[in-house]
Amino acid sequence: MERLASQVRNELAAAGLPVITHGLDPVLAGGAEVDIDDGADAAGGVFVGWLASPRVRASTSRAFRLRQLDDPLLRHSSAIAAAMMQAMAAILTSAGFTVEDANDEYRSHQLRVTNGPAPGNAPIWSLRDDEVPMPGWM
Repeated sequence: MERLASQVRNELAAAGLPVITHGLDPVLAGGAEVDIDDGADAAGGVFVGWLASPRVRASTSRAFRLRQLDDPLLRHSSAIAAAMMQAMAAILTSAGFTVEDANDEYRSHQLRVTNGPAPGNAPIWSLRDDEVPMPGWM
């Protein structure tokens, strides 16, 4: 699963999306978050979510904490997550990944990546033969 998660991170980064790296404090950044659930049950797998900017997250948290459920930011935050799920699903599908909605109440607005491109296939963004200089050529 770590190999698949790494491929997902690389593909999203190749598309220009910020990807949250392991060990980075989430207070500092937003972007695509790739998570592995090692469970051997149906809840296991590779999941992709979107972490909005720290400012949007803090404002959303504040609205919930103060029970301001009519705050427009709550609807907007949900719209951001839904739009990013659609975009990331389209990017990953185009690159040969199999993606589905996580369909998990604990993983709302997340994707489950069930498979990657066929083994042995280089990513479509990797260097091509005509881009690699031949020895002695300048």
